[in-house]
Amino acid sequence: MKQKVLKTTLFIVLCLAGVVTVLPFVWMVLSSFKTNGEIESLEQSLIPLAPTLDNYLNLQSNFDFLRYFANSILIAVLVTVIVVYTSCICGYVLGKYQFKGKNLIFGIVMMTMMVPWSVTIIPRYTMFVKAGLLDSYLSLILPVMFSGFGIFMMKQNMEGIPDELIEAARLDGANEFQIFHQLVFPLCKNGISAIAIFQFLWVWEDYLWPYLMMDSENKQLLAVGLTLFNGRYSTDYGGLFAATAISILPVIIVYVIFQKRFIAGVAAGAVKG
Repeated sequence: MKQKVLKTTLFIVLCLAGVVTVLPFVWMVLSSFKTNGEIESLEQSLIPLAPTLDNYLNLQSNFDFLRYFANSILIAVLVTVIVVYTSCICGYVLGKYQFKGKNLIFGIVMMTMMVPWSVTIIPRYTMFVKAGLLDSYLSLILPVMFSGFGIFMMKQNMEGIPDELIEAARLDGANEFQIFHQLVFPLCKNGISAIAIFQFLWVWEDYLWPYLMMDSENKQLLAVGLTLFNGRYSTDYGGLFAATAISILPVIIVYVIFQKRFIAGVAAGAVKG
């Protein structure tokens, strides 16, 4: 009886937490169908009183949304692919190879996860400016090619792969390149999905670094471009909500598609296999 009460209480708490979390998103989406006058009105309602599609229809004419969206998709996908690949390689080496200094290297990787990102902004910015990479997409890609979190996750996943399977492949004449790409890589789909979702989300919503490094308006990413809705004297809230609602769609789509693998990957990375 006591356990049943605890489960019911936990369920109610989680439901309330879910409602509190989702409500601002629902309010934003519904507000994207309101006029600015209704959004700024003192009397607010969740459901639009006079629904309109003008905020979506006028989005491209008032704001180069498609270019910013395409730029963000390009960088997010490219960085995600690179990070997944480098994380898998590093995780495989640290998880399956035995060599001197292995624990030290893994310890350094773990230490990088403890350094606040904000601490490295100024030296990183100075370094890239001196390298002539200001206003270049390389400045957005190079700093995040390796992920301490991704390496940690994949090392844990790699340790769950039986050593006998790899040894059998070697006895069959497969080289290390073939073993990694044809045997090990396909067995880590769950971990790869988890890293891909996390990395895509981090790159997609990153604001400060693209804001500092990209000067050309046609190269800017969507997270920074959304600030253009904030005028000097007023803000186009309807257009901002419409653009933000569309910008969230890629993340939701990626998560829905890889949801099961994402949960399995996080669980596999939390403990040794």
